[in-house]
Amino acid sequence: MNSTDKIYFQNHMPENVCFGCGIHNDQGLHIKSYWEGDESVCHWQSEEHYHGWSDLMNGGIMATLIDCHCMGTAMAHAYKEEGRDLDSMPEYRYATGTLNVRYLKPTSNKHVVELRARIIEVKGRKTVMQCDFYCQGEKTAEAEVVGIRVFDSSQAEGGNVFKS
Repeated sequence: MNSTDKIYFQNHMPENVCFGCGIHNDQGLHIKSYWEGDESVCHWQSEEHYHGWSDLMNGGIMATLIDCHCMGTAMAHAYKEEGRDLDSMPEYRYATGTLNVRYLKPTSNKHVVELRARIIEVKGRKTVMQCDFYCQGEKTAEAEVVGIRVFDSSQAEGGNVFKS
């Protein structure tokens, strides 16, 4: 499968202005995630202004990449489990419940990084994921992430995304 055949989760998130994954944020990171078997994958190339120390990627940027990759994964998994296309209704949106990142070694800011996430458990609106972060084939970080479904268009009233 080449890059033109991939179905990127973020292309199916209407009105998404998120810094990490929003296609409608001109200043954002514009990550792109897709399925590869049972794992979601994201490849991303940093820029110099995202460094922490010279030539090393900033840890906050790494956490943002993990966070946004996993929220897209939670959403795409829900559609997949229901046997639906990403453009189908109802529309779901997820927000971060918890994000526990373990930084294993410094990550180069000069090379493409790869994120791989897999679903560990789904309980109601909560999706638990494991995400591994790689640079040049070496795992440099890992995270456990909980995504919470905060929007279901079939239950939305007045367009409020964050209903209590």
